[in-house]
Amino acid sequence: MSYYHSQYRGKKKKKNRFVRIVLWIVLFLAMVVAGASWFLYGIVLKPNVWTSDGKPVSVYIPTAATFDQVKSILYKKGLIIHRENFEWWALQKKYPELVKPGRFIINNDMSNNELVKLLRSGNQTPVKVVFNNLRDIYQLAGRVAEQIEADSASIVANLTNPTTMQEYNLAPETISCLFIPNTYEFYWNTDAKGFVKRMGEEYLSFWNDNRKMQAQNMNMTIPQVITLASIVERETNQNDEKALIAGVYVNRLEAGWLLQADPTLVYALNDKNLHRVLNVHKDIESPYNTYKHAGLPPGPICIPSIASIEAVLNHSNENYLFFCANDDLSGTHVFAKSYAQHNRNAKKYQKALDDLKVYR
Repeated sequence: MSYYHSQYRGKKKKKNRFVRIVLWIVLFLAMVVAGASWFLYGIVLKPNVWTSDGKPVSVYIPTAATFDQVKSILYKKGLIIHRENFEWWALQKKYPELVKPGRFIINNDMSNNELVKLLRSGNQTPVKVVFNNLRDIYQLAGRVAEQIEADSASIVANLTNPTTMQEYNLAPETISCLFIPNTYEFYWNTDAKGFVKRMGEEYLSFWNDNRKMQAQNMNMTIPQVITLASIVERETNQNDEKALIAGVYVNRLEAGWLLQADPTLVYALNDKNLHRVLNVHKDIESPYNTYKHAGLPPGPICIPSIASIEAVLNHSNENYLFFCANDDLSGTHVFAKSYAQHNRNAKKYQKALDDLKVYR
């Protein structure tokens, strides 16, 4: 073999060795990349959230919560499959520095990336706040505090703040007029000030020019309309009767009569178990005793529904001056224009109660 051939074969061997080394390096790097990709997939993109029956779960993160608190909330609900993976990715995305409060809907099979992205964004889902059939702002505050982050004491404090009452031309006895029972959407972390502000906006929106004109035509202020509506609300659950009952009370007011509304006595007595108003109850000393004091009471005896408010604004123009619960105890009422007819109706109802042994 010539020297030239020997040199050529040596160079070829070296080249082949170099190629093999490069190939091994490339293969090794590919394996490293694949392993790293699989590792990252397992942490970042692989599903790591489990919910019972695959149903979405609401998670509530308080204002000023820390990452440790968020972890505690998630872990107590059993939502995270691999905690260490979630925590590692949350740290990589700097979530501990970006914790946002609110209500978040967590779906089954979410990845750590999807979960952290959602929580970090603060893109929360609103809650539906519902309130009705409430006596006063204290009951309302308690009901609302069950549905948003604001506590009942702070809601009451905001409502009874003189600035709030002055802004809406209301008083301690009439501040409950600010609330129109309905279903409202709020972010869960709404504070008391934000809640009251929103309710004020809804109040002003509800009392549009048309409704204000209707009240003026009745020679009533908005609080007076709501106060009368609260009496109607407590008199009946039958919406188709409310305009008739409102008409009775409007007729009495226009005639200068005492309202003599039993629900005002129940409110003054504050007795939830009182099912039958007796003469002895009519002696109570209270500005809400409409058997003693002329005109409307100082303020609403409950927070009336929209149906009751509309019933007052669009009250019946019949000449009824009396009404009484029907003796069939159906919850409906019978109406009368004369005291004699009313007495006959009342005796039938009283007998029905006596037969059932309802004496109180």
